[in-house]
Amino acid sequence: MRSLLAVLWLATTAWSQPNPKLALSYRQPAEDWQTQALPIGNGRLGAMIFGDAQHEHLQLNEISLWTGDEKDTGRYQNLADLFLDLGHGPAEAGSYRRQLDLATATHSIDYTADGVTYHREYFASFPSQVLVFHFTANKPGGYSGTLKLTDAHNATTAAVNDTLTATGKLDNGLAYETQVLVLHQGGAVRAEGGAIQIEKADELTVIVGAGTDYVADRAKAWRTELPHERITRQLRAAAAKPFQALRAAHVADYQALFNRVSLDLGNSPEAARSRPTDDRLVAYAKGGADPEIEALFFQFGRYLLISSSRPGSLPANLQGLWNNSNNPPWRSDYHSNINIEMNYWPAEVTNLSECHLSFFDYVNSLRGVRTEATHDYYLNQVDPKKLERKPVRGWTVQTENNIFGAGSFKWNPPGSAWYAQHFWEHYAFTQDKNYLRAVAYPVLKEVSEFWEDHLVALPDGRLVTPDGWSPEHGPEEKGVTYDQELVWDLFTNYIEASRALDIDPGYRAKVTELREKLVKPKIGKWGQLQEWMEDRDDPKDDHRHSSHLFALHPGRQISPTATPELAHAAKISLTARGDQSTGWAMAWRINFWARLWDGDHAYTLLRNLLHITGKGNNIDYGKGGGVYSNLFDTHPPFQIDGNFGATAGMAEMLLQSQAGEIHLLPALPGAWPDGSVAGLRARGNLTVDMTWKEGKLTRATVRSATPNRATLRYGDKTATVNLKANAPLTVDAGLK
Repeated sequence: MRSLLAVLWLATTAWSQPNPKLALSYRQPAEDWQTQALPIGNGRLGAMIFGDAQHEHLQLNEISLWTGDEKDTGRYQNLADLFLDLGHGPAEAGSYRRQLDLATATHSIDYTADGVTYHREYFASFPSQVLVFHFTANKPGGYSGTLKLTDAHNATTAAVNDTLTATGKLDNGLAYETQVLVLHQGGAVRAEGGAIQIEKADELTVIVGAGTDYVADRAKAWRTELPHERITRQLRAAAAKPFQALRAAHVADYQALFNRVSLDLGNSPEAARSRPTDDRLVAYAKGGADPEIEALFFQFGRYLLISSSRPGSLPANLQGLWNNSNNPPWRSDYHSNINIEMNYWPAEVTNLSECHLSFFDYVNSLRGVRTEATHDYYLNQVDPKKLERKPVRGWTVQTENNIFGAGSFKWNPPGSAWYAQHFWEHYAFTQDKNYLRAVAYPVLKEVSEFWEDHLVALPDGRLVTPDGWSPEHGPEEKGVTYDQELVWDLFTNYIEASRALDIDPGYRAKVTELREKLVKPKIGKWGQLQEWMEDRDDPKDDHRHSSHLFALHPGRQISPTATPELAHAAKISLTARGDQSTGWAMAWRINFWARLWDGDHAYTLLRNLLHITGKGNNIDYGKGGGVYSNLFDTHPPFQIDGNFGATAGMAEMLLQSQAGEIHLLPALPGAWPDGSVAGLRARGNLTVDMTWKEGKLTRATVRSATPNRATLRYGDKTATVNLKANAPLTVDAGLK
C-alpha cells in the first residue's frame, strides 16, 4: 500500500504538470548561467535556476541594487547565490527533467536518485514579494544536506535557527539585505557554521526575501528605511501560509496578465514536440517546421516582461532583471538609443499595459536630475563655435543611464522624445484621459519645449536638429534622419495629446508650425531612405542599427498607405542592411518588415533570430545573433531586448493600428497558414481576436470597453464599424 506521503506527492505533481505547448523543457541541469539556466522573477526579485540534482545553484537578483549616484552611472549588481548540497546520489539515467511552465510561471525539476523520486517547484511571487522554492519526495526523509547563502559583495552570512541573513552596504551607501527562511516537514534543520543543515526532511520550503533602501524619489535622496523590517515582515507573512496557498496566489496574479493573450500558429510534428527545447532549437535551425516553438518564443517574451517589470518597481533593464556579475556588459543599464524602448514594445499590443507603468515611474523619477544635467551641458559644455547657446527648457538623456538619473557615454538628444513616445502610446491604447492629463502630458510638453529651443534653422527656413548622430555609426552633424523623425513623432504626439485634453491651443499651434518646418525623410540616389541629410548612404552598409527607419517603426510617419514612396525607400534601405545581425537588430527588422506588410520576410528574420546549432559548449550562434538554449536573446553576450522586440514583431505581423485603422493580419507569413490569436490590443482601447485558415482571415472579433468607432482593414477592404460598450463585434474576411 502506498504511504500517505506518496499519495499526496503524486497528487501534487500531477496537478502541476506544465502545458507542453507553453513549457521550456530540458533533460539535463544547466551548467552555464547565461545560456542554459532559466529565469523566474516578480518584477523586483529574480533568480536564475541551474537545477542540478545533487548541487542546486540559485543565483539571486534585486533590481534596485545599483552602484553610482546622480553623477556616476554605476552598474547593476549581482545580489547573492544560494547553494543546496544534497546527500543523495546523482539522478538516474533518463529520469531527469527541468521545465519552465509559462502558463503558471513555475519552474519544476523532477528526477529519481537512489530509488527516490524527487520533485521541486520554484516561483517568484508578486503578491508575497518573495521567491519560493519547494522540495518534495515520494519517500519520507528524502532531503538531507546543507544550504548556504553567498553574498556577491562579501557580506557575512549569519545563520540563526532556520534563517540565513546577509546584510551589506555598497560603496555609494546603498544598504541591502537578503534573508532565507527554511521551513520543513519531518526531520530537522539547524544553523551551523553560517549555513543551514538539513537532516532527513520529508519536505522543504525555502523562502527568499531581499531588498534595498533605494526609493525612486530624489527629494528623499533616493533612500528610504533600511530593508530589514520590511523583508522580515514579508517572510513571516509568506511562512504563515501553506505552500499551495502561496502557489495559488502567485498563479492567479500571474495568469491575470498572461492569460489575456493566446496564440496558435498551428501544430508541430510530434517529432519536434517530443524533443527537449535545446534539441528542438537545433532541429529548427536546420529548417524543420515547428510553429509551436515560435508561439512559445512569443509567449516567452511576455513571460519575461511580466517577470521583470511590475508596478511599484524599476523597469526592465538591458538584462531584464537577471545578472550574475558586479561588472555586467554595458552596466546592465538603461540604454536610451533603442534598448529600453524595445523592452516595452510588447507591453501595450500584447495586453500587458500594467507592465509599462514602471517605465513611466522611472522616467518621472529622473526628470529633475536630467533637467539640471541638460541645462548644464547645453549652457556650459557645448563649444559655442559648434552650437549657438540658447535657452534650455525641458530635458534629455545620455546613452547610458542609471536609477539615480545619471547618464554617461554620448548625449542622445532625441532619447527623451523616444521616451515620450511611450507615454503617448500608453494613452493611445488605453484612452485613459486621467493618465494623459496627470502623467503623459507634462512629459510631452516639456520635451517639446526642449526641442522648440534646440532646433536650428537652415538658410531656407527649414528646421533641423543641430547635434545629431545616427546610432551607433556615422558622423555627428545637423539634420540626421533619426533625430528628425523622432522630433516629428514627438510633436505629432504632443499635438494629439493637446487636442484630446482640449488645452494649450496656443502652444499646440506653435508646435504644429514647428513640425511643418522640420526637414522630412528623403529618398537618395539609389532609391534608399537617406540616413543623413547628405546623400552618402553606402549600399554595402550592414550595420546593426537601422535608426533612420524609426519613422516606419515604432514611429508612424512612414506607411505603405500614406507614404508609399517613402515606404518603398525604407524597404530598399532595409534590404541593403541584410537579414543577419545581432539579436536585437534582427528583432527590430521583424517589426520593420511587418510594417511593410511583408510577412514572409519578417518570418525569415524570426527564423534567423531563433537560430542555434550545437549543444552544450559547442554552440554556433551565427553572425552575432540568435538565441541561447534557454531562449535568451544574444547580442552577444546577452541583452533581453531582442526577446521583447521579437514578441512585439510577431504581434505586428498579426495586428497593426498605428495608421488610424485596425489592420487585421497585415503581414501573415505563408508558414502560418492556419491559426488563431486572442487578446491582442489595438489603439483606441480595443481588443481583437482572429482566426484564419489557408492563409485567409475567417473571423475577427473586436471589443471595446466604451462606445467606440473604428475602421477595420483586411487586405484592400476597409469598413467603419460602431462598437457598443462590452459588446463584441464579429466580422469575416469581407469585413461583414
